[in-house]
Amino acid sequence: MPRHAPALRRALKETRSTTKMPRNVAGDGEGATFAVRVDDGKDAEAGDGEATRGSKEKPTLGGTRIKTRKRNITAPLDPAAFADAVVQIYLENDGDLELVAKNVESSDLNFSRYGDTFFEVVFTGGRTQPGTIKPDEGERHPCSVLDCHPKREAILPSVLYIQKILRRRPFLIKNLENVMRKFLQSLELFEENERKKLAIFTALTFSQKLSGLPPETVFQPLLKDNLVAKGLVLSFITDFFKEYLVDNSLDDLISILKRGKMEDNLLDFFPSARRSAECFSEHFTKEGLLALVEYHEKKIFEVKLKEMKSALTTQIAEETDISEVIETAKQRVKDANLPDVEVVRILWDVLMDAVQWSGKNQQQNANAALRQVKTWAGLLNAFCTSGKLELELMYKVQIQCYEDAKLMKLFPEIIRSLYELDVLAEDTILLWFRKGANPKGRQTFVKALEPFVNWLEEAEEEE
Repeated sequence: MPRHAPALRRALKETRSTTKMPRNVAGDGEGATFAVRVDDGKDAEAGDGEATRGSKEKPTLGGTRIKTRKRNITAPLDPAAFADAVVQIYLENDGDLELVAKNVESSDLNFSRYGDTFFEVVFTGGRTQPGTIKPDEGERHPCSVLDCHPKREAILPSVLYIQKILRRRPFLIKNLENVMRKFLQSLELFEENERKKLAIFTALTFSQKLSGLPPETVFQPLLKDNLVAKGLVLSFITDFFKEYLVDNSLDDLISILKRGKMEDNLLDFFPSARRSAECFSEHFTKEGLLALVEYHEKKIFEVKLKEMKSALTTQIAEETDISEVIETAKQRVKDANLPDVEVVRILWDVLMDAVQWSGKNQQQNANAALRQVKTWAGLLNAFCTSGKLELELMYKVQIQCYEDAKLMKLFPEIIRSLYELDVLAEDTILLWFRKGANPKGRQTFVKALEPFVNWLEEAEEEE
C-alpha cells in the first residue's frame, strides 16, 4: 500500500466531520458538489448530505458544460440590388443575349433567392411592383420580351436565352412558372400588343420544348372569369394556337391541351354568351385554323355518340318498353344530328353489350345473342330503313363476330335470325355475299353463310 494512503484517509475523515452542505442547494432536487484540496495536491469530490464511510457511491470527477445555441443569421432580402445587377449585365453587353447569358452564368448572383426577380427583368426590363406589372424603381434595359416586336423572329432569341439559363440552373423553372402565372392572370393590365407578345413567347416555349414547363401553368391561370368574359383569353389563346401550329402538328397541340387538362374544355376559353359549337367553328375558321375546327367537331360528335349509347344502354338494361326506346333514339339522333349509319352501329353495340355472356358455354352464348336479337328486332327495324343501312348492319355484325371469339361461329345464325325478323332483306344478304367489301373474316363467313344463301337462291327460283 502507498505510504500516503493513511494520510489521505485522515484528511477525508476530518473534512467530512467538519464540513456539511445543505441538500438541494441548486434547487433542482440534486445535491451540490464541491472539490477539496488534500495534502498531496489531489482533488477529492464530496457528495451532499451526511455521506457515511460505507457508502457505495463513489466520487466522480468532471462537470457539465452548458452550450449556447447558435442563431441562424439571414441576410435581409434585397431584390432591388439583384435586379440592378442583372440589368447592368444587359447594358454592359448592349443586349447581346449570347453575351448576357455567358455573363449571367459566370456571375455569383443569388438566383436561388431572387429567381422571380430575374424573370421579371427578362420579361419587362426591370423589377415590377408587388401585385402589378408596373415598373418599380431602379434601372431598366431595353431588350425585354415586352420590348420586342410582336414577331416570332424577334421573340425567339429570348426563348433560347432562357433555355440556356435553365439548362445551367434547372431549379429556376419554378420561378419561371411563378412569373408566367402572375402575368397570365393579369392580362387585362397589358396592352393588346403586349398580350400578343406573351402569346407568341408562350407558344415558342412549347415549340422549343423549354425544359420542365408544364402546360397547366399556362392554361389554368387563363380561366379567370373576368378575363374570359372580356374576350382577352380567346384573343390570347388564338394567337397561341396560330403561332404553335407554325412549327408543330395538330396532334402536338392536342397533346399539350391534354396535359393542360383542356382537351375537352376548349369552349371554356370563350365568353359564356359565345360558348357554342357554332361560335367555335365560326371563330377559328375565320382565323384559318380549319384543322382545329374539324378536330373539335369530331370531338363533339364522339361525345354525342357516347351520350346516346349510355342512354340506350340504361333503357335496354332496365327492359324499357321498345316503343319508348325507339322514341329516345330518334330524339337523340335529332338533337345531335347523327348520321343514320352511326345510329345503326350504336344500336348493335348497345344490344350486344347488354347480353349476359357465359364464360365457356358456346351454346348459352348463341342462345343469349339470338334471344337479344329477337327481343329488340323492332328497334333495329325502325332505323334500318334502306338497303344501305341494312348492309351497314351486316358489316357491323361481321366485324364484331370477327373480333369476338365467342361470336365467331354465330355469324350465319345471327344473319338468318335478322332475315326471319324482317330486319335484313334477301337482296341485302345476297349483295353482301357476292360483293361484300369488308375483308375482316370474309372468307370464313362467306363459307359459313353459303348454305343459307343457297337456300335463298333456291327459294327465289321456285317463286
